[in-house]
Amino acid sequence: MVEEDKRTFLQIHHSDNVLVALTDLPAGTVVEHEGKSITLANNVAGKHKFTINALAEGDEIHMYGVLVGKASEPIVEGGVITTENVHHAADGFKLGSRKTEWKRPDVSAFANKTFMGYHRSDGSVGTANYWLVIPLVFCENRNINTLKSAMLEKLGFAKPRGYENEVDQLVSMLQTGKSVEEILQADLQMTPEGNAAKKIFANVDGIKFLNHDMGCGGTRSDSDALCGLLAGYITHPNVAGATVLSLGCQHAQASILQDEIKKRDPNFDKPLMILEQQKLGTESRLLHEALKQTFAGLIQVNQQQREPAPLSKLNIGLECGGSDGFSGISANPVLGYLSDILVSLGGSVVLAEFPELCGVEQELSDRCVDEPTALKFMDLMRTYNAKAEADGSGFYANPSPGNIRDGLITDAIKSAGAAKKGGSSPVAAVLDYPEKVTKPGLNLLCTPGSDVESTTAVVGSGSNLVLFTTGLGTPTGNPIAPVVKVSTNTKLYNRMPDIIDFNCGTVIEGEESIEQSAHRMLDYVISVANGEVKPKAVQLGQDDFIPWKRGVSL
Repeated sequence: MVEEDKRTFLQIHHSDNVLVALTDLPAGTVVEHEGKSITLANNVAGKHKFTINALAEGDEIHMYGVLVGKASEPIVEGGVITTENVHHAADGFKLGSRKTEWKRPDVSAFANKTFMGYHRSDGSVGTANYWLVIPLVFCENRNINTLKSAMLEKLGFAKPRGYENEVDQLVSMLQTGKSVEEILQADLQMTPEGNAAKKIFANVDGIKFLNHDMGCGGTRSDSDALCGLLAGYITHPNVAGATVLSLGCQHAQASILQDEIKKRDPNFDKPLMILEQQKLGTESRLLHEALKQTFAGLIQVNQQQREPAPLSKLNIGLECGGSDGFSGISANPVLGYLSDILVSLGGSVVLAEFPELCGVEQELSDRCVDEPTALKFMDLMRTYNAKAEADGSGFYANPSPGNIRDGLITDAIKSAGAAKKGGSSPVAAVLDYPEKVTKPGLNLLCTPGSDVESTTAVVGSGSNLVLFTTGLGTPTGNPIAPVVKVSTNTKLYNRMPDIIDFNCGTVIEGEESIEQSAHRMLDYVISVANGEVKPKAVQLGQDDFIPWKRGVSL
């Protein structure tokens, strides 16, 4: 007989009618829950859920205290819930009364702590100091790549790396008559990492070259949004200056970009070089000018140095990807507690991925500081879902095969756990993509649930560091903001140490409380903000950048 305090299963909320298996439980196992003996009717894999009582077809299923699905067929007591016997369902929502009272966490351990950052003239503080080289239109991607090849290694911003040695080995095996089977079974010797050239600009963390497939040929609203996003990156506290390449005739005009920059920073004073190929003439002249002007800009921003800043200057993006059945009970609540600490200290946090807030709209709208903010959130959620449904795929289609395999059966189950990243503080502001964060506290930003698109948007809104939870593992990073990868379980942390930075599996195993893990994580965040620790995504050069085309992307 298994008892709940043995940490083999968990009831997340007292009103839930399903329990979460914390480890694999075979059919026939008898579990004790609140004086009731439940015999498992099926094998229940860790992270999956089983019923406390028998359910009839149409009965509601509750997790995290909210409706997350309905039984599509009868489910016996102790039966595992699956995509075959449960379908997505969520409560409706309407404008309610304000519920902004909340219990602030004890922040005494962090009240006087600071981080070493780059202070900008607009009052923001960066956790890094990057130069950007970006195209206004996809036509300039090749020129961006040419500049990247010319500059990165020569200026000491990249180590020679690749798999050239492995390719040589494969060619040698082919030339010596090895069979396909022998080649497939060969143990290739890894290419030794080369030595980087001496770094020329010691106070510049890197030059980041971005590519995208937008700027022309799509809708004007998409190109305008692209200009807003790029303006968010140029004015970002982690960016010291930028070089922009424009063809000249595209929808995303330099004038639109400059207007968007002024919206975000009316007194913008960073070095900014905008070069138009159709005005300059030859490609070589464009590239020569880009090289000279970028180099001159780097000389200028290399004079900037890190200085102490209060934690209130941190703006942390809250993301998740490759989620599993433990996300909502370990890593996401830890981020939520950390979020509440930062908000209490006067900092900002950004909760995005609107398709993954389906089912918790009422709670979040009630937590909005005023009715206009609540109405904006509800309107964005309804409009987004209606557009998705019109194209044949509503929020219900959000969970990926990997999510489902690891226990997130419906979008409402996934969403209720994902929302835990936002903690319990009031919602200070609701932003539509690609708006900028201007208020301290919890901000809701409308983005897709797609990992890279959402992370790209959150950083564009001003987040100078991103905390990214994952239960299955994902290498997602960002060009200008350090992305800290947080595992929901220890198995993942041990299996993928090359991409995971921080383990919250300790919460599942009972080694740490959510509060203890959040304190340990915030100490880690400070070390990253200082530039002392480089997260794995930064080490790997995981510079993912995908602007959101405002069509449907879940």
